[in-house]
Amino acid sequence: MQTDNDPLEHLWFLNTHVIVRIRHTDGTDGLSVLEHRVPYGDSPPLHVHRNEDEVFHVLEGELRFLAGARDLRAYAGDSVLTLKGVPHTYRAESQGGARFLTIVRGGDFEGLVRALGRPAERDGLPDAAGPPSPEQAEALAQACLRHGVELVGPPLS
Repeated sequence: MQTDNDPLEHLWFLNTHVIVRIRHTDGTDGLSVLEHRVPYGDSPPLHVHRNEDEVFHVLEGELRFLAGARDLRAYAGDSVLTLKGVPHTYRAESQGGARFLTIVRGGDFEGLVRALGRPAERDGLPDAAGPPSPEQAEALAQACLRHGVELVGPPLS
């Protein structure tokens, strides 16, 4: 949640808490840095970024990544690069969830987070929403397409 003491933008994005650390409009190269706090088991659908590579840098916890044919684990201090055009997803494997940065260029992913996010009402994670209804899943897929992201498969289980 944004306050005078913390001018950063805090958003609840699906079941996660995202802090926009650097907006893609802050610099000249369209670079954005988003900090994510995710609960245990969090996994977005398998997806492809059409216009931007995505760097994940793990700050806390353990993440399992599926990126193309690679299935790997990342821990605090590790970085993972997922290339545009390559299907990828992650799953938070640590009981306390995970915290990580995503670094992208171009503003598509940042725009998606803003389009689907809402201002965080408090510190911490939003209340878990559970699986989306078919209508919500279709709205998510359409919003993703508008921001250069295509959903191509299920989350990791």
